[in-house]
Amino acid sequence: MLFHTRKKPFLPNTISISFSVICLAVFSGCQTTDPHSTDTHATEPLLFSRQNNLEERLAELNRREDALIAREAAISARESELVTLFSELLKEKKLLESQQIQLENQISTVARKNNPPAPPPTSTPRTAAKKPHNTSKNTSTSQNKAVKDDITILGGLEYVYLDPPGINLSARIDTGAQTSSLNALDMVEFERDGKPYIKFNIIDPETKEKLELTRRIRGYTKIKKHKTESQRRPIVQLRVKLGNLDEQISFTLIDRSKFDQQVLIGRNFLRDLAVVDVSKEFTKPKTTPNTKQ
Repeated sequence: MLFHTRKKPFLPNTISISFSVICLAVFSGCQTTDPHSTDTHATEPLLFSRQNNLEERLAELNRREDALIAREAAISARESELVTLFSELLKEKKLLESQQIQLENQISTVARKNNPPAPPPTSTPRTAAKKPHNTSKNTSTSQNKAVKDDITILGGLEYVYLDPPGINLSARIDTGAQTSSLNALDMVEFERDGKPYIKFNIIDPETKEKLELTRRIRGYTKIKKHKTESQRRPIVQLRVKLGNLDEQISFTLIDRSKFDQQVLIGRNFLRDLAVVDVSKEFTKPKTTPNTKQ
């Protein structure tokens, strides 16, 4: 008798194997490394290195800036020393000239004593022969005194009266500068009747407003600055009054906004009319319109 044997299903074993595979996959996934975390840890040293480099460069720039500031201060101090030295040299020159005149007078007196003039004819009185000599000596003495009285002593800073526009401006008196200069803003050059003109503004120190001036261009000058190309600056003429000095001189128009004084007076105004004592300031009063000559 044949019996048909029915096979048992293997479902429990299959479930067990699947569960084992899933657990293995889960544990394997837990051990994997986060790629973003790895990238972050790798870039942190690079960022710190770049930050250190930037800090070192910033420190170097600060040191260079301090060195430049120190050099600028030294240059300013040296410039002040040179101006003082030049003023002292002028005083010494005047003293030597005065001593030279006195020495020449002494030599002339000794020469006259050693070599007396020939006696005049008997018909001519001696007093008549001496008159021309005494007159010449008195005239020479009075001329020397007049020249000394005409010399004006100015301070390192003075008020100057500009016409136009008819205002007083604080000016630096610089014997080291050949030409005077004026702060000019918004410069525009144009032609009028075939001649060059320029329109520019200056600042009124009392109202802080811009004053427009139009002047004929008398020429140009080239200004060369360190490590820059030379620049061409226009030259105009303005009348300047300072104390008892009243002259029409040339000014170079430049931007002096970074300076405390809008005007710089150079040797083209001073010439042989004034000497500068840098230890003094504003020795002359301001000029008012009713005192303008």
